[in-house]
Amino acid sequence: MADHEAGYPAKSRRAPDDADTGLGVCGWILVITSLVFTVLTFPISIWMCIKIIKEYERAIIFRLGRILKGGAKGPGLFFVLPCTDSFIKVDMRTISFDIPPQEILTKDSVTVNVDGVVYYRVQNATLAVANITNADSATRLLAQTTLRNVLGTKNLSEILSDREEIAHSMQVTLDDATDNWGIKVERVEIKDVKLPVQLQRAMAAEAEAAREARAKVIAAEGEMNASRALKEASMVITESPAALQLRYLQTLTTIAAEKNSTIVFPLPINILQGLLGGKE
Repeated sequence: MADHEAGYPAKSRRAPDDADTGLGVCGWILVITSLVFTVLTFPISIWMCIKIIKEYERAIIFRLGRILKGGAKGPGLFFVLPCTDSFIKVDMRTISFDIPPQEILTKDSVTVNVDGVVYYRVQNATLAVANITNADSATRLLAQTTLRNVLGTKNLSEILSDREEIAHSMQVTLDDATDNWGIKVERVEIKDVKLPVQLQRAMAAEAEAAREARAKVIAAEGEMNASRALKEASMVITESPAALQLRYLQTLTTIAAEKNSTIVFPLPINILQGLLGGKE
C-alpha cells in the first residue's frame, strides 16, 4: 500500500511514508553505487545528472521505480542519479479538445447530434502519472459518455434553451470524476445541436402556423378597435350636422393630395336640396 500511495498529497491520500526507507538493502546498494559512479566520473557525469524543464512543465522522478518524496519537481534545474533514476515530464498548461458529435436520444424520444468542447489542465502531476495510464485519453472518453448521459435526461426544448446549465452540469460531473486523476476541468461548452431535416421542417411549419395565428389575432383586435373608434366618431358627428360636411371636405382634401386627374366625390342629398332651395 505504501508503494501505491508514495508521493500523493495529503488532501487526496494519506501522508506517504519516506520513500528512501522502502528501497531495501539492494536498493540502497544500487543508489550508493550510482552516487559513487557519479562522483568518480565528475565532471563528465554532471551532464547526465542535470535536467532542465520549462516553466509550464513538472517532472515526476522515479528512483528504482518509486516516486521520490516531495512530489513533482520544477520548473528549472533538478538532479537525477544515472542508472537508478528516471523521470516523466507533465505539461501543466490548459488543454482543449473537441467532443465528437454524439447521436443522442432525448427524453422526449428525439434523435439529435450534439458536439462540444472541453478545457482542462493537470492540477496534480503526481496523480496524473501514478493513478492513470493516459489522463488525456481517459478525459476525452469520459467527456463523451458524460455528454450522452446528461443530454439523455433532457427534453429537446431544454437542450436548445438551457445550454449554459447543461454545460455547467457537465463541468461539475467531469471535475468530480477526474479529481483522483489530478485533472481540473475548467470549462465545458456545447458547440452545436443538429436536428434531423424532417424535424427541422416540422418545427418550421409549427412556427409559421403560430405566427399566422398571432397575426390573425392582432388583425382581429385592430378591426375591433377601429370599429369602436368609428362608433364613437359617428356619435360625435350626429350631435353636429356641420361636422359631417367638414368630414366630407377633409376627405376631398385627402383625395386631392394624391394628384388624381379625376375625383369622384359623393354629395349628400340634403346638401343638394339646400343649394337648390337657395337658388329658388
